Amino acid sequence: MGMIAAALCRGRRANANIQNFEAWLAELKQEARSRGIAEATLAHALDGVAPIDRVIELDRKQPEFILTFEEYLTRVVSEVRVEKGRRLLAEHQALLIAVERRYAVQPRFVIALWGVESDFGRLTGEFNVVGALATLAYDGRRSAFFRKELLDALTILDEGHISPAAMTGSWAGAMGQNQFMPSSFLAYAVDLDGDGRRDIWASIADVFGSIANYLASYQWQGTETWGRPVRLPPRFDPTLVGLEIRKDLHYWRALGVKAADGGPLPQAPMEASIVQPAGPGGQAFLAYDNYRVVMRWNRSLYFATAVGLLADRVARP
Repeated sequence: MGMIAAALCRGRRANANIQNFEAWLAELKQEARSRGIAEATLAHALDGVAPIDRVIELDRKQPEFILTFEEYLTRVVSEVRVEKGRRLLAEHQALLIAVERRYAVQPRFVIALWGVESDFGRLTGEFNVVGALATLAYDGRRSAFFRKELLDALTILDEGHISPAAMTGSWAGAMGQNQFMPSSFLAYAVDLDGDGRRDIWASIADVFGSIANYLASYQWQGTETWGRPVRLPPRFDPTLVGLEIRKDLHYWRALGVKAADGGPLPQAPMEASIVQPAGPGGQAFLAYDNYRVVMRWNRSLYFATAVGLLADRVARP
């Protein structure tokens, strides 16, 4: 095939893809109308939207390498982030105390989740959320999932919380300073500053309140911590490692599990699991009920442990 013929062939395929997307978009708009989303919202949000090549590329790209747990912690719980977290914990003390009174979530955990998710609002993503979700709903590996998220995003716009242009986030649609997917926004975002909008992009009060409301919705225990690093005794039974194994602290003490500094475990009447994010032989941690709540946010041992460790670090002078 000659160069001109090849170019014409590519052009025909591209044109067919655009036509298919437009037909898909028309059908999506009809579903959105059936959900009560206003015509003006659909026009403002969807007119001119087209698949984003970079989103498709990121969705299909396989990671070139996987970080070890130690490498992950170095990035996520860096000294720079710890110091910044301590400063922001002090700066927003009054607001965080008000959030704690309402939701019974300790300030250090709100700060830690804010820090891990977006580096305290610095890295929130620059993709247009509607465009990214439309791309993934049309041409993604999980089209049904992203179609639902797109419809939820249109609902958020229809409710007037944000404009389509300002609704930015990650290539996969996670939005704002706490990186909520649209479905999480609708379920957990709050208007803490009382301006009539749930604004997780620009309102620190709404960001903090939404983080705390999410945790509280899953029975966060405001009088308990997340867990702690521990030392396992020699020849510890590896079948006892994992979140599916829950024992009280007396049980773990009797097996010889100790605090990281070699001291005894607390006497508190709490159940805990042993987790090893780095795998067998790696650093071990006790995981309490609050650890499981963080796992509802992100089902990663790396993530949940990093949030707990960052929360501990920012709370210590």
